[in-house]
Amino acid sequence: MISLALVSYVSPSAQSYFPKGGFVPNAATAIKIAEAVWAPIYGEKQLRSERPFHADLRGNVWRVYGSFPPARPGWEYVGGTVEAEIDRRSGKVLRVTHGE
Repeated sequence: MISLALVSYVSPSAQSYFPKGGFVPNAATAIKIAEAVWAPIYGEKQLRSERPFHADLRGNVWRVYGSFPPARPGWEYVGGTVEAEIDRRSGKVLRVTHGE
C-alpha cells in the first residue's frame, strides 16, 4: 500500500505582516530587544549598573547603549557600557558588545 501526503509550502514573506515603520519602530522597542539579548550574556547585575539605556536611530539601525553611573568627585571611570545594533526593519541583532 502506498500513502501519499501533500504538503503545501507558502513562503514566509507571503504570509507575514510587515509594519510600515519596521518591526522596531521606536527606541523603547529597541531597548527591550537589547535587554533581552544582553541579559544572558552579561547578567542582570551588570545591566542594573548600566541603566538607563538609550537608543539612537542612524539610518535603519538602532544603536542601543548603557549609561555610566553619576560622576563622583575625584573618580575617573574606566571601561564602557553594553552596546547593541538592531535593524529597524527586521529586528535582527547586528552587533552586541561591551565597550572598553
